[in-house]
Amino acid sequence: MNSSTPGRLFLDDLFVGQRFTSGTHTIDEAQIKAFAMQFDPQPFHIDEAKAKDTLFGGLAASGWHTAAITMRLNVETGLPFAGGLIGAGGELNWPAPTRPGDTLHVESEVVEIIPSRSKPDRGIAVVLSSTINQHGEVVQNLKAKLVLQRKAAG
Repeated sequence: MNSSTPGRLFLDDLFVGQRFTSGTHTIDEAQIKAFAMQFDPQPFHIDEAKAKDTLFGGLAASGWHTAAITMRLNVETGLPFAGGLIGAGGELNWPAPTRPGDTLHVESEVVEIIPSRSKPDRGIAVVLSSTINQHGEVVQNLKAKLVLQRKAAG
């Protein structure tokens, strides 16, 4: 394992309570509809008129779209982990819808660190990431188990 990756953190660099904040992404109606047409073609994601008569009361992004934006924000500006963001499971929920015009950012916190007993070159960091819109509303919570490299011995 390469322990000299500049600006990237290894499992050994992390501590419980450590926080990270990503940059932002503004989502618009065209993005919502394009994603939904390809991956989640439900009326409340692709048709404003039909969306008004649903639980959402208007156009809303697919939760999977919000998850994809969260991933991009964490990869590009949120979680500076050596070796990338490699998932080993997690929990996901969407307490509020993502709407056209929302500007999202991700606030993450390391909540647990678990060195591997059988593979000394890696371990698990449990990270809670909240995706938040410009009004301070949480639109997604993700508790992810991420596989991280450990620093090389020596």
